[in-house]
Amino acid sequence: MELLLSLLTLEDAESLYSFEKNNKDFFEKHVPPRPDSYFEPEGFQCILDELLAEQEERKSFFYLVKNYNGELIGRMNLVDVDWYKGTGDIGYRVGEEFGRKGFAAHALKLLCNEAAQLELKKLTAKTTLNNIASQKVLETCHFKKTGIDEQNFIHYVKTL
Repeated sequence: MELLLSLLTLEDAESLYSFEKNNKDFFEKHVPPRPDSYFEPEGFQCILDELLAEQEERKSFFYLVKNYNGELIGRMNLVDVDWYKGTGDIGYRVGEEFGRKGFAAHALKLLCNEAAQLELKKLTAKTTLNNIASQKVLETCHFKKTGIDEQNFIHYVKTL
């Protein structure tokens, strides 16, 4: 299975916008919805600009997951990087048509390798109680469950 993680750039705007819009209903079955402005071209561009600025400041890293054809199949995000503590939070999503094929777990392993190359020591993640697929991905990638918060998110941690 050949997958590539590439850092988000301004040139990715059109394909990312299409990916998010095409998978909106699917994603919202498992995670809290994005604001309506995210799905309007101007609002999306504004959010994209903010993400790219955050990435430029090395506070977060936003990766696109592409298959061997260069098709965008998902996202892997490393956010809230704390360089002093060596930690970061991860988040990810894979398009509906690419689910249940092992792509998310494979891409998450690539993201963990990227985080290790950045010399991070620990990653955290959270998922909703009803997102069984995401729970399995995290456990497959050796994230350990640490608890459930008052908003019913399951929290995980992985030492690199």
